[in-house]
Amino acid sequence: MSNMTMPLAFVVTPSQPFPLGLTPGRSAEQQATHTVNLAVYAPGLDAVDVHFLDHGGTWRKAPLPEYTDGVHHGLIAGIPEGTRYAFAARTDEAGEVPAPGEGTLLLDPYGRAVEEDEGRWLNVRVHNGFDWGDVERPSVPLRDTVIYEAHVKGQTMLHPDIPENLRGTYAGLAHPVMIDYFRRLGITSVELLPVHFHLDESHLQDLGLTNYWGYNTAAFFAPHPAYATEAARAAGPQAVQDEFKGMVKLLHQAGIEVLLDVVYNHTAEEGQDGPAVSFRGLGDHEYYRCDPQGRYIDTTGCGNTLDFSNPRVVQLALDSLRLWAEDYRIDGFRFDLAVSLCRDGQHSFTAAHPFLVAAAADPVISRTKLIAEPWDLGFGGWQTGRFPLGWSDWNDHYRDTVRDFWLSDRAELDAGGLGGPTARLADALSGSHGLFAASGRTALASVNFVAAHDGFTLADLTAYHRKHNEANGEQNRDGATHNRSYNHGFEGPTEVESILEARTQTVKNLMATLMVSLGVPMLTAGDEFGRTQQGNNNAYCQDNELTWLNWNLDSTGQHLLEHTAWLIRIRRDFLQRQPPSYPAREESNYFHWFGPDGEPMDPARWQDPRERLLQFLLGSKDGYLDGLVVVNGSPERTVVTFPEAKGHAMAYELRYSTARHAEQRIGTVFASGQQDAAEPYSLTIYRARSAA
Repeated sequence: MSNMTMPLAFVVTPSQPFPLGLTPGRSAEQQATHTVNLAVYAPGLDAVDVHFLDHGGTWRKAPLPEYTDGVHHGLIAGIPEGTRYAFAARTDEAGEVPAPGEGTLLLDPYGRAVEEDEGRWLNVRVHNGFDWGDVERPSVPLRDTVIYEAHVKGQTMLHPDIPENLRGTYAGLAHPVMIDYFRRLGITSVELLPVHFHLDESHLQDLGLTNYWGYNTAAFFAPHPAYATEAARAAGPQAVQDEFKGMVKLLHQAGIEVLLDVVYNHTAEEGQDGPAVSFRGLGDHEYYRCDPQGRYIDTTGCGNTLDFSNPRVVQLALDSLRLWAEDYRIDGFRFDLAVSLCRDGQHSFTAAHPFLVAAAADPVISRTKLIAEPWDLGFGGWQTGRFPLGWSDWNDHYRDTVRDFWLSDRAELDAGGLGGPTARLADALSGSHGLFAASGRTALASVNFVAAHDGFTLADLTAYHRKHNEANGEQNRDGATHNRSYNHGFEGPTEVESILEARTQTVKNLMATLMVSLGVPMLTAGDEFGRTQQGNNNAYCQDNELTWLNWNLDSTGQHLLEHTAWLIRIRRDFLQRQPPSYPAREESNYFHWFGPDGEPMDPARWQDPRERLLQFLLGSKDGYLDGLVVVNGSPERTVVTFPEAKGHAMAYELRYSTARHAEQRIGTVFASGQQDAAEPYSLTIYRARSAA
C-alpha cells in the first residue's frame, strides 16, 4: 500500500434540503444580505421558483437550483423579516411574475405565517422569538384534567365584560374576565377548535357562508390571522403570532393548559377539481392518497386525504406538531379523523403505524397530551379503543351509552315502554375497561363526552328530536340523523313549565354522569349553562349568534352553571383523596355495585330492563372508598337502602343531587341500612366514610 497522502476534495453544497421551509442564514455575510435557505418538497414539479416582494414593493423571483429526493432548495438573498413569498413552477428566466388572482403561486407547506395580497395567499417571513418570562407549563396530570372545548371567536364575541376590540380574538380568550371564568368553573385545559390557517370551501363561498369551525387547513405551521385583534393584523403576521403566544402565556400563568384541535387528515384544496393552493401544485400524487389510476381515495369526506404512507407527509405532521409544542408551548393535541393518519400503504388502519411510532418516540411530542378522534369515513374507519399507549381516544361508545340511558330510554319509558338495562351504563361509568384493555390502556385513555362541537349541544339534546340545519343551505341533508336525543314531548322552544323542568333535570343528569365517570371528562363551551343552537347539529358554517356564546344568562342558565362548577369541585375533591396511581392501575380503583335494596348486583339484575336504579361505591384500595352515587333512570320515586362496604358499616353524607329542591337536604348523613328516596330520573352523590 502506498504511503502517499492524497489531498481530499470537499464539495460544500451552497444550500441544504433540510430543514424544510425557510431557514435564516447562519453566517454574518448571509445575515447581512438577508439570505435564507429555502427548501420545499415538490416532487410534482421539474423546477421551482420562489417569488417574493422586496421592500421597495417590487416582485422578484429566483430559482431554487438544487434538487434532492423530491426537495427543491436554494440560498436566496434579499428576504428580510416581513418579506412575502410563495413558490411556483419555474418559468423562463425572462418571464414575468404571475399577476394577482391567477392562482399560480403556491404556499410553502412549512410557512410560519400567511397573509393575503390582492386576492392571493402568500407566506411571510417571521421570527420565533417571544418573551415567555418565568411562566411554566401547567403540566396537569391526565387524571385531573377537565377539558373545555371552545372556539376562539365564539367564546368571547358576545361577552359584554370584554372590551369590544378584543372580542372574538386570541387576546380576548386570555382576558382576565375569561380566565377568571375558567378558574371559577374549574376546568383545567382549554381545547381550541382549529387555529391553523384555513380557507373556506368553494360551496360555502357560493352560499355566502364561511367555514366557522376551521376544519379546512391550508397551512399547518401558521396561526389563523382572522382570530387576532385588528391592531395585530394591521401590525402584521409577527404581531399575530405574538398575540397567540401571549394568549398561551396568560392561560399558563393561570394554570390552564392549551390544547389544539388539529386537522392533518386533509387539506383545503378539496377534490381533484379544487383549487391549487399549495400541496396539489407541489406534488398532487405524493401528498394525497390515490388509487392506481391516480384518483383520490377520500376517507375524510372533504375531497382529499393526506397520504400518511408517504414518509414526507408523516414528517410534515411531526414537524408541525413539534413547532406548536416548542415555539407556541401547546400542551396537547386532538387529532381530527385520526384513523386517516394511521392507514398504511394498503389503506388499512394499524396501531403500529410509523406516525404513531414516531410520535411516541419523539422527545417533544410524546410529552404532550395526544387525543385521537378514533374514526374516519373509510372502510374500517371506527377504531375506538385501538390506539396505542400514550394516546387517549374520544369515546363515542361512552357518548352513545349515556345518551341512550338518559334520553332514548326515557323517551321509551315516557311512552309506556321499557328502557335498556344498566349494564352498559355501568361499563361507561367505570372507564370502558373492556374497550381499552386490549391496547394496554386504562380508563385514562377514555375522553368522555356527551356533546361536542359536532352535533347537538347538551341542551338541544333535550329539546329536539330532529335536526334543524336548514340555515346551512343543504336542505337539511347534512348532519347526523340518529342523535339519541329526546325533546321531552315538544319539539324546540316551549313555555310549558313541566317540559322545561324535565329538560333542565336531564341536562344536569348528563353533566353529573360525565363528572362521576372514570376517564377524562370533556365539556363543550356553553354546555355548562345550557346554550342552544336552535336544533342545528352541524353548525360548522354558522359564524353568527347561533354559534357564539350568549353570556346573557337567564335564571336557568345561572342554575346550570352553578351546578356544573359544583360537580367539577366534587370530582376534584374526590381525586385529591386518591393515590397518584388512581385510576391508572387496575388494582388501585374499584366500584362496588348495588341495587336499590343495598344488595350486590347479579347477572340477572344487570340485564333486566326493569332494573333502572343503580348504586355504586367508588374509591381505591390504597386511598378512600369515599363516593356513593345513586342513579335512578326510572320514572318512579324509589326507596334506596344504603349498602355496607365489604361487611363494614358506612356513613353517607349527601353532597349533590339533580333532583328538584335537593339543595335543602345537602349535608344530611345516612348510615348503612338506612333508607332514602331517589327521585325519578335523578343522580345523587354522597360522600362515603367508615362509620367506625
